[in-house]
Amino acid sequence: MLLLAMDTATPAVTAALHDGSSVVAESSRVDARRHGELLLPAVDRVLAEAGVKLDAVTGIVVGVGPGPYTGLRVGLVTAATFASALGVPVHGVCTLDGLAYAAGLDEPFVVATDARRKEVYWARYADARTRLTDASVDRPDAIAEQVAGLPAVGAGALLYPQAFPDTRGPEHVSAGALAALAAEKLAAGEEFLAPQPLYLRRPDAQVPKNYKVVTPK
Repeated sequence: MLLLAMDTATPAVTAALHDGSSVVAESSRVDARRHGELLLPAVDRVLAEAGVKLDAVTGIVVGVGPGPYTGLRVGLVTAATFASALGVPVHGVCTLDGLAYAAGLDEPFVVATDARRKEVYWARYADARTRLTDASVDRPDAIAEQVAGLPAVGAGALLYPQAFPDTRGPEHVSAGALAALAAEKLAAGEEFLAPQPLYLRRPDAQVPKNYKVVTPK
């Protein structure tokens, strides 16, 4: 087994290789505006570090979000392209689940990432492997009662300390954690999410409804 994992649902552009037992190479960089520029070089770096070619990969793991429209689709399109070219499966994993897995907590907690617009993408967990709620997008003050008293993981929690006073690491998702979680799920015969974007809301950029026509008649 050699899994190539990637995630671009958050400002972290991250890629990793996992051989079924451990992470053999990983590259991450935090840059909210350059997902398209940074992902393929990250993949090249992990392949070079591991000393393997792309055709050695037996499966693709990709974070499906939730996340902003532009960044999220970079990872999903790249994953689908690699899977098609190599003839290997692509496994979707909720990005929040990757953060939860990396946190490694064995108590109830919440994961929150930055959704912009003064909102967070979030979900509650019983432990690092058990999500209790669907991923949602809300203003922190609207969910303060639901998350009260719970440790919180992720960059979204750090942005709103009034709602998430007890913050824990990690701040950003890791492709290594996604890959390790996927390897566990494969070994256990568990199902994966479809490699489709989990947006939860409409994209920020939209075509104006009543735009002015400037072309000649």
